[in-house]
Amino acid sequence: MTALLEVRDLAVVFDGFRAIDGVDFTVDSGELRFLIGPNGAGKTTLIDIITGLTKPTTGTVVFDGNSLAGKREHERVRLGIGRTFQTSVVFEDLTVLENLDLAASFRRPLWSLLRRRKGVIAAVEQALETTGLADLAPRKAGVLSHGQRQWLEIGMLIAQGPRLLLLDEPVAGMSSEERARTGELLTSIAKDHTVIVIEHDMEFLRRYASQVTVLHEGKVLIEGSVDEVRADPRVQEVYLGRAREEAAHDAVT
Repeated sequence: MTALLEVRDLAVVFDGFRAIDGVDFTVDSGELRFLIGPNGAGKTTLIDIITGLTKPTTGTVVFDGNSLAGKREHERVRLGIGRTFQTSVVFEDLTVLENLDLAASFRRPLWSLLRRRKGVIAAVEQALETTGLADLAPRKAGVLSHGQRQWLEIGMLIAQGPRLLLLDEPVAGMSSEERARTGELLTSIAKDHTVIVIEHDMEFLRRYASQVTVLHEGKVLIEGSVDEVRADPRVQEVYLGRAREEAAHDAVT
């Protein structure tokens, strides 16, 4: 496979704290990669750097052979990089269809937005079909369930035609049924896109991940298959050790 995203010797320092510390990270085109690690490992910071929200202290990020140095967030979106956040961001007073149509419009010239639309454009139809939200197209986003809102936000990314999707904890707060459907959605999306998923849910990871990168204290701890990662004693210590600390804290408080 051809590398779509290459991160080399990446570091970011906040007031003396190294949130990212010498990370090397490569994702191939068409890959579904899971990025895991305990709280404070640097996962969201890494995504922030890739999307241009945070500027690295040192290192390089290359997307499809082009350096992202100096490129602003909207420029990276136009290159084909899209992301979701831990809290879904949709327009509650607009319908599902209107949310998707608005997301798809960012590549259209300003003058075309003033013309009355005839029918539904192909990108929006594809997003509705992929996310399974076609039957909810006329419904206001504000009345959707938590899982449906997450699927709508993913659909809004798809409608923009990205090559790389960065999803930050997409199944957080979902029911088991919603998590299963989201796993199937991610698997489907990865057939035509490159997808990086930040996740904490190890059971979800076991069911749907193939390649996993583990971050710990701003560094890559290990990369490999799900089985390799789960069997690694360093990963076990990071997760089990953190679980013991939290349990002890809860017992004291």
